[in-house]
Amino acid sequence: MKKTYVPLAVAALLAVGGAAYYVSAAAETAPPASYVLLDGSRKTTQDFKGKVTLVNFWATSCVTCVAEMPRIIDTYAKYNSRGFDTLAVAMSYDPPAYVVNYAQTRKLPFNVAIDNTGAAAKAWGDIQLTPTTFLVNKRGEIVKRFVGEPDFAELHRLIEKLLAEA
Repeated sequence: MKKTYVPLAVAALLAVGGAAYYVSAAAETAPPASYVLLDGSRKTTQDFKGKVTLVNFWATSCVTCVAEMPRIIDTYAKYNSRGFDTLAVAMSYDPPAYVVNYAQTRKLPFNVAIDNTGAAAKAWGDIQLTPTTFLVNKRGEIVKRFVGEPDFAELHRLIEKLLAEA
Protein backbone atom coordinates (compact mmCIF):
# COMPACT_ATOMS: atom_id res chain seq x y z
CA MET A 1 0.00 0.00 0.00
CA LYS A 2 2.81 2.45 0.79
CA LYS A 3 4.19 2.08 -2.73
CA THR A 4 0.88 3.37 -4.04
CA TYR A 5 0.86 6.43 -1.78
CA VAL A 6 4.47 7.48 -2.36
CA PRO A 7 4.12 7.88 -6.16
CA LEU A 8 0.81 9.66 -5.70
CA ALA A 9 2.30 12.01 -3.12
CA VAL A 10 5.30 12.72 -5.35
CA ALA A 11 3.03 13.31 -8.34
CA ALA A 12 0.88 15.69 -6.29
CA LEU A 13 3.94 17.62 -5.08
CA LEU A 14 5.33 17.84 -8.62
CA ALA A 15 1.99 19.05 -9.92
CA VAL A 16 1.76 21.76 -7.27
CA GLY A 17 5.43 22.70 -7.59
CA GLY A 18 5.24 22.74 -11.38
CA ALA A 19 2.16 24.95 -11.34
CA ALA A 20 3.75 27.30 -8.83
CA TYR A 21 6.89 27.53 -10.94
CA TYR A 22 4.88 28.22 -14.08
CA VAL A 23 2.91 31.00 -12.38
CA SER A 24 5.89 32.58 -10.66
CA ALA A 25 8.46 32.18 -13.43
CA ALA A 26 9.64 35.55 -14.72
CA ALA A 27 8.77 36.33 -18.33
CA GLU A 28 11.71 36.73 -20.67
CA THR A 29 12.51 40.40 -21.13
CA ALA A 30 13.21 41.61 -24.65
CA PRO A 31 16.98 41.95 -24.94
CA PRO A 32 18.64 45.35 -24.92
CA ALA A 33 19.55 46.28 -28.46
CA SER A 34 20.00 49.36 -30.61
CA TYR A 35 18.52 49.74 -34.08
CA VAL A 36 19.50 52.13 -36.86
CA LEU A 37 16.40 53.04 -38.85
CA LEU A 38 16.37 53.79 -42.55
CA ASP A 39 16.05 57.52 -41.86
CA GLY A 40 19.28 57.39 -39.81
CA SER A 41 17.56 57.74 -36.44
CA ARG A 42 18.02 55.20 -33.66
CA LYS A 43 15.67 53.15 -31.55
CA THR A 44 16.38 50.88 -28.62
CA THR A 45 14.44 48.04 -27.08
CA GLN A 46 13.60 50.44 -24.23
CA ASP A 47 11.47 52.40 -26.72
CA PHE A 48 9.04 49.44 -26.89
CA LYS A 49 7.85 49.97 -23.30
CA GLY A 50 4.22 50.99 -23.08
CA LYS A 51 3.35 49.53 -26.49
CA VAL A 52 2.69 46.05 -27.79
CA THR A 53 5.44 45.58 -30.37
CA LEU A 54 6.06 43.13 -33.19
CA VAL A 55 9.77 42.69 -33.95
CA ASN A 56 10.26 40.97 -37.30
CA PHE A 57 13.69 39.76 -38.45
CA TRP A 58 13.54 39.46 -42.23
CA ALA A 59 15.46 39.75 -45.50
CA THR A 60 14.56 40.91 -48.99
CA SER A 61 15.93 37.60 -50.32
CA CYS A 62 13.62 35.56 -48.08
CA VAL A 63 10.57 34.37 -50.04
CA THR A 64 8.47 33.80 -46.90
CA CYS A 65 9.44 37.23 -45.53
CA VAL A 66 8.30 38.95 -48.70
CA ALA A 67 5.10 36.87 -48.81
CA GLU A 68 4.13 37.69 -45.20
CA MET A 69 4.93 41.42 -45.39
CA PRO A 70 1.48 42.51 -46.68
CA ARG A 71 -0.12 40.77 -43.69
CA ILE A 72 2.33 42.46 -41.31
CA ILE A 73 1.39 45.79 -42.92
CA ASP A 74 -2.32 44.96 -42.46
CA THR A 75 -1.71 43.97 -38.82
CA TYR A 76 0.10 47.24 -38.17
CA ALA A 77 -2.69 49.25 -39.83
CA LYS A 78 -5.36 47.41 -37.83
CA TYR A 79 -3.80 47.92 -34.38
CA ASN A 80 -1.41 50.88 -34.58
CA SER A 81 -3.93 53.45 -33.37
CA ARG A 82 -4.48 51.31 -30.25
CA GLY A 83 -0.86 51.27 -29.07
CA PHE A 84 0.67 48.62 -31.33
CA ASP A 85 3.97 49.09 -33.11
CA THR A 86 6.13 47.13 -35.53
CA LEU A 87 9.86 47.08 -36.13
CA ALA A 88 11.15 45.23 -39.19
CA VAL A 89 14.83 44.39 -38.73
CA ALA A 90 16.65 43.53 -41.97
CA MET A 91 19.39 40.95 -41.51
CA SER A 92 23.06 41.95 -41.76
CA TYR A 93 23.57 40.10 -45.05
CA ASP A 94 20.74 42.02 -46.75
CA PRO A 95 22.20 44.77 -48.98
CA PRO A 96 21.07 48.14 -47.56
CA ALA A 97 20.07 49.41 -51.03
CA TYR A 98 17.69 46.43 -51.41
CA VAL A 99 16.13 47.11 -47.99
CA VAL A 100 15.64 50.80 -48.75
CA ASN A 101 14.16 50.02 -52.18
CA TYR A 102 11.81 47.39 -50.71
CA ALA A 103 10.63 49.68 -47.91
CA GLN A 104 10.02 52.58 -50.30
CA THR A 105 8.31 50.66 -53.11
CA ARG A 106 6.07 48.74 -50.67
CA LYS A 107 5.47 51.88 -48.61
CA LEU A 108 6.17 50.09 -45.33
CA PRO A 109 4.30 52.17 -42.73
CA PHE A 110 6.36 51.08 -39.73
CA ASN A 111 9.97 51.45 -38.64
CA VAL A 112 12.55 49.50 -40.65
CA ALA A 113 16.06 48.95 -39.32
CA ILE A 114 19.14 47.49 -40.94
CA ASP A 115 21.14 45.26 -38.62
CA ASN A 116 24.49 46.01 -40.34
CA THR A 117 26.64 44.34 -37.71
CA GLY A 118 24.28 41.49 -36.79
CA ALA A 119 24.29 42.70 -33.17
CA ALA A 120 20.48 42.91 -32.93
CA ALA A 121 20.00 39.39 -34.33
CA LYS A 122 22.64 38.10 -31.90
CA ALA A 123 20.97 39.86 -28.93
CA TRP A 124 17.59 38.30 -29.77
CA GLY A 125 18.99 34.77 -29.58
CA ASP A 126 21.41 34.64 -32.51
CA ILE A 127 18.66 34.71 -35.13
CA GLN A 128 19.68 32.75 -38.22
CA LEU A 129 16.34 31.84 -39.80
CA THR A 130 14.06 34.37 -41.42
CA PRO A 131 11.43 35.31 -40.84
CA THR A 132 11.67 35.17 -37.06
CA THR A 133 9.12 37.35 -35.31
CA PHE A 134 8.66 38.27 -31.66
CA LEU A 135 5.60 39.72 -29.96
CA VAL A 136 6.54 41.94 -27.00
CA ASN A 137 4.04 43.16 -24.40
CA LYS A 138 3.76 46.66 -22.91
CA ARG A 139 6.19 45.73 -20.12
CA GLY A 140 8.89 44.77 -22.63
CA GLU A 141 8.49 41.01 -22.15
CA ILE A 142 8.57 38.53 -25.01
CA VAL A 143 5.17 36.85 -25.21
CA LYS A 144 5.61 34.76 -28.35
CA ARG A 145 8.27 33.83 -30.88
CA PHE A 146 7.32 32.76 -34.38
CA VAL A 147 9.85 31.08 -36.67
CA GLY A 148 8.47 31.19 -40.19
CA GLU A 149 5.26 32.95 -41.11
CA PRO A 150 3.05 33.51 -38.05
CA ASP A 151 -0.44 32.12 -37.78
CA PHE A 152 -2.00 35.57 -38.21
CA ALA A 153 -5.31 34.59 -36.56
CA GLU A 154 -3.38 33.51 -33.45
CA LEU A 155 -1.18 36.61 -33.65
CA HIS A 156 -4.22 38.91 -33.82
CA ARG A 157 -5.83 37.16 -30.81
CA LEU A 158 -2.62 37.67 -28.83
CA ILE A 159 -2.37 41.33 -29.87
CA GLU A 160 -5.99 41.94 -28.83
CA LYS A 161 -5.33 40.33 -25.46
CA LEU A 162 -2.10 42.28 -24.88
CA LEU A 163 -3.63 45.61 -25.92
CA ALA A 164 -6.43 45.05 -23.39
CA GLU A 165 -3.93 44.64 -20.52
CA ALA A 166 -3.24 47.64 -18.30
